[in-house]
Amino acid sequence: MSSRSPEESRLGASPYDRGSGRGEEPEDPYELLRRARRLTADGHPSAGGAWERAATALWRAGGSLTPGDHADALDATALACRGRARQAAAPLFSRAADLHERSGQHGKALVSRARALLGAPEPGAAVRAGLGELGERATALHAFGRATAAETATVLLLRCRARADLLDTGPDPVAEAAALRAELARLVSFVAPHRANPAALGVLTEARTLLGRVTAPDDPAAALVQLRTAMADHHAGGRPWPAAESVLLLTGLLRATGARQEAAALLRTALGTTASGVCRADRARLCLALARTPAGAPGRPAGDEQVSLLGEAVRHADSVAGDGRLSVLARLALGIALAERGRWRQASAVLRESLSGLAEAGDGDGDSYGHGHEAARVRAGAWLAFCALGLGEPGRAAREFARVAAEVRRWDDLRHGAALSELTARALGAAGSPEKAARAHERAADLWRSAGDHTAAARSLRARARQVRKAWGAAAAEVVEAEARREAGRARPGDGGGPPGARAWLRGLPEPYGPPGRYQVDVYGEVGGAGTGPPGPRRREEQGVTRVRGCV
Repeated sequence: MSSRSPEESRLGASPYDRGSGRGEEPEDPYELLRRARRLTADGHPSAGGAWERAATALWRAGGSLTPGDHADALDATALACRGRARQAAAPLFSRAADLHERSGQHGKALVSRARALLGAPEPGAAVRAGLGELGERATALHAFGRATAAETATVLLLRCRARADLLDTGPDPVAEAAALRAELARLVSFVAPHRANPAALGVLTEARTLLGRVTAPDDPAAALVQLRTAMADHHAGGRPWPAAESVLLLTGLLRATGARQEAAALLRTALGTTASGVCRADRARLCLALARTPAGAPGRPAGDEQVSLLGEAVRHADSVAGDGRLSVLARLALGIALAERGRWRQASAVLRESLSGLAEAGDGDGDSYGHGHEAARVRAGAWLAFCALGLGEPGRAAREFARVAAEVRRWDDLRHGAALSELTARALGAAGSPEKAARAHERAADLWRSAGDHTAAARSLRARARQVRKAWGAAAAEVVEAEARREAGRARPGDGGGPPGARAWLRGLPEPYGPPGRYQVDVYGEVGGAGTGPPGPRRREEQGVTRVRGCV
């Protein structure tokens, strides 16, 4: 017998992980039950699987879960929903809330109802209002001794999390962030005296992590203090699994402030203590973050290790059903790493898989990822073209470069379109098509000129002159060379400072799925685009709210 109903199974809810954290698994159903209760009390990520095993063993022995235990099992299962199964979380939390009420656990019921609200497809004013009402009820119950400090703090924390998700949608995000920091500081003060309780200590860790996130863009030093304290709180609870969100946020901020060696060391430690089956989405993110350590930085994984990390990220991302964005990112990073090392055929295969994943996901993927998909598609296509050059197929490279160049010419930053048009022209020249190469160089020059970079425009015109000479003769080439000289004369100091070479241009393409706002976080744990890569192609007026829903 399962603790899940047929409806839950239809929605895709599944035990978190049947294999992790089990140790020496007892066979007695009541020992399994005690173990599931203990893991739930500790906030262990594998509690869902423990409840599934306990429910099955009890059914075989002629018993069943009590309403209270069933509610805890539903909560644990809902917390484990990933990818497309996330749609199952809200109804599971709602059912758990009803069962908690029947069991007289009113504080737990409010927590489950708050989680159900926060699991809405998009945050909004109605969700925030509902969480505000639940917070008031939790505070009142706590005053009368009918809700624990940990339960009350959890509801208040979920309300703060909803506010954080909406920070960049208001008229004054900085002021709203300051107000939220004050509310989180009050929450920390409320729950800190109860830190001897494992559940309260877990909430304290999460509150400080969220406080660090919304502090990072305005005061990085203060954010580092909060995030380091959050990790210390987590370790003080004796929890053997890492606080992945705290680690990712802390290391993202360390990378942004130049402490890359410390960031790499923390990520290695987290990966070393994360059981391979515990929250695969988090393990994939940790692998991606470590592999992302900038080139030349102390602690950066060397060649083969970086490829190995990215391969592991792909495996774990693929196991999170329906989370196409994470799989695309992992494959894209792996394909680029292989291309950087001249492993053209392997890189091409991985990059094609990334493009296939994007095609399957579509432009929405259930969230505000349309521009992220576009940036990923451009990166994958451009590096696929680069691989074709390495394989001695300039004609195919030219077609791929031309395809992505046409896509990026719609972006506000015209330099990307200019650079890709220039790469298209070079590939056409290598393929023995001087007429087409000359036209592509002309298009690149026009784009550089429109972007205000006259030195780069002159460079493209000189390259065009060389192709014109091959196609139409010296007289025609001299006309273009004269145009190049005039263009060079218009140059200003600082023009032509773009990266030399195809690799550098491709590395400078926008990051896919970057944070859509100042206070939001990406899959690497970087807040507001404070990481190592260039920003994505999104326009400010088109930005939505993208939430990173890692393990909770």
